[in-house]
Amino acid sequence: MKAAVPIEFWFDFSSGYAYFAALEIDALGARVGRAVLWRPYMLGTAFKVTGMRGLSSTPVKGDYARHDWARAARRLGVPFAPPPDHPKIALPATRAFYWIEANHPGHEAPFARDVFRRYYSGALDTSDPDAVAGLAPTLGLDRAALRAGLEASAIKERARALGDAAVARGIFGSPFFMIDSEPFWGWDRLPMLEDWARSGGW
Repeated sequence: MKAAVPIEFWFDFSSGYAYFAALEIDALGARVGRAVLWRPYMLGTAFKVTGMRGLSSTPVKGDYARHDWARAARRLGVPFAPPPDHPKIALPATRAFYWIEANHPGHEAPFARDVFRRYYSGALDTSDPDAVAGLAPTLGLDRAALRAGLEASAIKERARALGDAAVARGIFGSPFFMIDSEPFWGWDRLPMLEDWARSGGW
């Protein structure tokens, strides 16, 4: 029997709503019998095409988003203490993810979860390659190898190309999910995504 196609989970590490989605997506996948393909990318790639801007830098909406993130964290009982200058540009963390995927498959999703947990606890600067590489030992990986790997030209190109390809497919936000070519944008769409997976769509 052919395995079900994974749920694609596209996100920018600096997206508050992606953090909440990251806390739930694996359990959702298990409930519906689907693996989850974690896919970090840079939202700036999408912004260049859509003309959108990040919530944090959008007047009025930014204030609401910060209030909503804190409210959601209290409801879920999870930390939410990103750096004062949030959002950080998470390019080093994104490139590190793809180096880990290429060289130590199976460790990339745990790495992403750890990045989210630490960043939103105020314990990680995702824009600092040295800080990102410092997570390697927690996964049993070599710090120096990860530090060098996230600067490798092939990894830089892969991260860029995946982001460009995602936007070309119509992926423009964070979190953004694809299941059997059906798009769902936003953490609040997870219940609908789950219903779609269970029913086969409508």
